[in-house]
Amino acid sequence: MEDKQFLADLREQKQSAYSRLLDDYQGKVFNTCLSFVPNKEDAEDIAQEVFVEVFNSIKKFKGDSKLSTWIYRISVNKSLEFIRKKSTKKRFGFMQSITGGEMPVDKSSYFTEFNHPGIQLENKEKSELLFSAINKLPEAQKVVFTLHKVDGMSYKEVSEVTEKSVSSIESLLFRAKKNLQKILTEYYKNVP
Repeated sequence: MEDKQFLADLREQKQSAYSRLLDDYQGKVFNTCLSFVPNKEDAEDIAQEVFVEVFNSIKKFKGDSKLSTWIYRISVNKSLEFIRKKSTKKRFGFMQSITGGEMPVDKSSYFTEFNHPGIQLENKEKSELLFSAINKLPEAQKVVFTLHKVDGMSYKEVSEVTEKSVSSIESLLFRAKKNLQKILTEYYKNVP
């Protein structure tokens, strides 16, 4: 996949290279986005943004890492950007509601897609609880946990995507597991 001609064709923005890029990475990018944003339509939109970014920025790609690593990095960043924007909108909606503005309209569950290949849970409720707990983790822990546990990447691959050392990845995963354990234990203590 990493052949020089393919990269040259991408940099020249040839349609055949872009088609090959989509064929090779569309599923992987969508699944990565879906891991962070478990809503099918939003994940599709983010994946589309990823490919637009790749196509527009390919000339900046220096080849210091694999093309796949660079694309994963863009996928993670676009997903996190989406989450940040969504959180900002929720806070704004909440502030409007307490200051007399309109109540936030979106009362339906955000988690609509649970057929992600990396998730082997029995039902929607457990999946929703797990994603909710993952989203409460600090950002670095959330990224590392999602890439390793949900997307199934090795420590080395996660290290390349996040540009952190393998020992940092191990440490972040350890802390993420501890924090998830606390979050889920608290939840189950409070369930009647």
